[in-house]
Amino acid sequence: MSVSARIFPVGRLDYDTSGALLMTNDGLLANRLMHPRFGIDKTYIAKISGIPTKEALEQLASGVQLEDGPTAKAKVKLLSSDRKKDHSAVELTIHEGRNRQVRRMFKALGFNVIKLKRESYGFLGLNGLHPGESRMLKPHEVKALYQLSGQVDKADFHK
Repeated sequence: MSVSARIFPVGRLDYDTSGALLMTNDGLLANRLMHPRFGIDKTYIAKISGIPTKEALEQLASGVQLEDGPTAKAKVKLLSSDRKKDHSAVELTIHEGRNRQVRRMFKALGFNVIKLKRESYGFLGLNGLHPGESRMLKPHEVKALYQLSGQVDKADFHK
């Protein structure tokens, strides 16, 4: 009789968001990686309608007031803008993970997100993975996730 491990997603991606999603069989690790207290960065590339002003980008960086409270500070970088198409690409790094947070942050400033992709979760990026592809983490990456979350690696108990 085989026992299958329960798999936990670390965070979530909305139906209309693509990108990096971690899966683990360690529920405690998943919870710690998701909790804002640990400040794990999640970086997104958002294609938005409109071209944000310097002030709008500064507002994203300093925090945006949402209906469920203000967001924490974020890292923001305007990657490109197309005046003819009235679209921009913005890189946004947050450490919270509220429901549809990135979309709601842009919406609060008057911008609609056309396309959203999570480029990285912590230090883990997509590294050439195509949509639908996955890879196993290397042992040093798993160890680094435990360290990042302030948790002792389970493997350390068996030494």
